Amino acid sequence: MSLIYSYGALFFWSFLAATVVPLSSEPPLVFLVRNEGLVVVPVLVGTLGNAIGACTTYWISRRAAQALTEPRKAPKGRAARLFNRYGQPALLLSWVPILGDGLVVLAGATRLRFRDFCFWMTLGKGLRYLVIALVTLNLF
Repeated sequence: MSLIYSYGALFFWSFLAATVVPLSSEPPLVFLVRNEGLVVVPVLVGTLGNAIGACTTYWISRRAAQALTEPRKAPKGRAARLFNRYGQPALLLSWVPILGDGLVVLAGATRLRFRDFCFWMTLGKGLRYLVIALVTLNLF
């Protein structure tokens, strides 16, 4: 039963870490990987929680952009330059602290198709969790 709570905590923590709450989702992932010796389940649970948290941020920014008085004004900043230069694959970096949040908000504000957003963002977050899990077990 405690394993269920551990995975629930990982999911919730990963969800919050993908929003504007300043948390790091790596410690609970590393804890579970070290204690259970598993990679797939913690990576999937962490990725799912983190992806759903990013989707929440995406939808909030999408709705907020509609409410702005000047919705056509071009976004500024480092995330906007990265997004404009590399397009959707820039969302592979959505896991990077601060920059990633900017990319997610930018994707929502510019009304990037949700399907495309989910693909690139989830791929980036999942690969990050996989690398962390493999490094934790000295497999990478």
